[in-house]
Formats: sequence, C-alpha cells, structure tokens
Amino acid sequence: MRVIAAMSGGVDSAVAAARAVDAGHDVTGVHLALSRNPRSYRSGARGCCSIEDAGDARRAADQLGIPFYVWDMSEEFADNVVDDFIAEYTAGRTPNPCLRCNEKIKFAAVLDRALALGFDAVATGHYAQLETAADGTIEMHRAIDMGKDQSYVLGVLTQEQLAHSLFPLGDTTKDVVRAEAARRGIQVATKPDSHDICFIPDGDNAGWLGEKLGPRPGTIVDEDGTVLREHDGAYAFTIGQRRGLRLGIPADDGKPRFVLDIEPVSGTVTVGSRESLVVDALDCIKPLWCGAAPADALDCTVQLRAHGDEHRATVRVSGGDVRVDLHDPASGIAPGQACVIYDGTRVVGSATISRTARVAVS
Repeated sequence: MRVIAAMSGGVDSAVAAARAVDAGHDVTGVHLALSRNPRSYRSGARGCCSIEDAGDARRAADQLGIPFYVWDMSEEFADNVVDDFIAEYTAGRTPNPCLRCNEKIKFAAVLDRALALGFDAVATGHYAQLETAADGTIEMHRAIDMGKDQSYVLGVLTQEQLAHSLFPLGDTTKDVVRAEAARRGIQVATKPDSHDICFIPDGDNAGWLGEKLGPRPGTIVDEDGTVLREHDGAYAFTIGQRRGLRLGIPADDGKPRFVLDIEPVSGTVTVGSRESLVVDALDCIKPLWCGAAPADALDCTVQLRAHGDEHRATVRVSGGDVRVDLHDPASGIAPGQACVIYDGTRVVGSATISRTARVAVS
C-alpha cells in the first residue's frame, strides 16, 4: 500500500512512519508548512509549525530512507483553522483548533491530495486504534495508553476518512515509542511533546486575539447584573475561567467567581459561583459520524474536553441536531467545544456544543 506519513517533526510521527515502513508499505514522508512565515507561529520544540520541526522531520525521513516533501498548507490552515479560531472567539464561543486542524487539514486537504496523487492512506502519530467490524465498518477506538489517547481530537473523522487512515501507535505507550525511537537512532527520541496552540507564539491567547481584533470594550457583571468592572474585549475570557478576572470587589460569600456567560454583541461577561457552572444538558449542532448516526436514544459516554473526563449520557439525534442529557453533570462547559460520543471505547462521532443548560435541580 502506498502511504503518506504525516511527519510533524516529533517523535510520535517519526515512529509511526517507521512502523509503516516495517509493515511493508511504500511510505513517503510529508511535513505540512502551515505558515508562509514559520517564525510567526511557534518556534523551538513547543509546537509543530516551526523551522526546527521541518528540519527534524526531514532528518527522520532520511534516516528511514523514505522520500520526503514539504506540502504548503498555509492558505488552507489560515482559512480553516486560524480564521475559524478568531471567528469563534469573536462570537463568544471556545473552539478547539487542533480538532479543526484534523478535520479540515490533516484528514481532508492532506488526504484528498494524497488520494489524488495515487496514495492509499495517510499515517499519523496520533494515539488511537482502528478495527474492522463484522460488517466491514472501520471503527475508531481509544488508544491503549489512556494518558495519550487522542481519539477526542479525531472524533471529526468520517467513515471514508477512517478507511484511508493508519494510526500505528494506537496499541502502544509513549514510553515504548520513545524507547523505540532511541533504539532506531531517531534524533527526536527525547524531544518534548508539543503543547498549547501552535499558531500563538507565546501561548497568550488573549494577547494574540487582542492584536488581531483590537479593543472591544464591555463590562463584567455579577449574576444579579451588578457591574464589577470594564474590560477591553470579551474574547479574552472563556466559560469556567477563574484566574485573571481582576474584579477587586469580593463576592458576598467570599468565594471565587467564575465566568458563566459571554455575550459577544454587548461584550457583557457574566461571572458567578462555581455551582452556577454546573450543567446537565447540551444542545449540539454540526454532527460528524465515524459510522452510522445513532437511530435511537443511545446510552453512552461523552468527552467534552481534549483531556477531560468521560460523562455518562443519553444522546438523541434529530437531523442535524444532537441532544445530550448528562447523567454525570459537568462544569465549565462552553459553546464551541466539541462533544465526542463513545460507545465503550468506540468513537461514535462528535458534534459542536451550541447551548448548555441545567435541567435537574438538586
């Protein structure tokens, strides 16, 4: 099978490419250039978009003896990930750009180009597992290493995309991957994992958005509408945020306040108690199913953050709308986040949270 190995410059993608070679595939390494000016994104070893990362990927490909190319995906990345990130925060929502990158870039634009060039699949260093069901459906399951499981950010993949994907690391652990890289002599064996958002150079989301959007004054108010202070932009806040509110005026009960709601038109940010953050019902839109959509109410679990806990839930689908009733209430959940649905370890699909609510009152 002819395989494109997406090589970010990190240890995971390098070992995934090596395993694809060992499996007998005809492998070509590809590094994605996500910015025309790589230094405008993250530098050093903290991300996957730097000049250093491209060099690390090339050296790993050379060591494996496979062809290597750099594909310019900067325009697609800017349109589908960076601009989407800005638009979502402007609308008072909290997006996950890594999930969007997987959906629009790594498993759409890259896979489409790979198939057009005659390749059969794309291999990545993501930690997830693929299994073929009795009916021929390709199922995606959580990785063996739950500490590294990345099925949440892959929950946007369709059956067609899964059929052309390889995840060689899903059945192993990160420690084993690093040891294997060292044994193979791959130079990035001890390279730190990437963190934060790759296109924000210093990890300061609010500062980066402020540079892009400029001042958009508004107010921070308590749950009763009392104005606590003014702010320079609602995009600097996220649901559940506690630090950095700089309110000055303590709550009546002396307890910390958290961001409960963001109204983007007026710029009003509402804060309140931790108890007011709790929700047990979600309305979701834009579902993407890894296989068939649930035909009936599905008792399942859902994950609401990339590194969050699973919550027992019942999911009901009506066309493009998904209703999620949480048996285990969640806290600090924001519109714009992804709700990924699991049946055991199997990923059923995902949808974007559009509204949260507290239905049951204890």
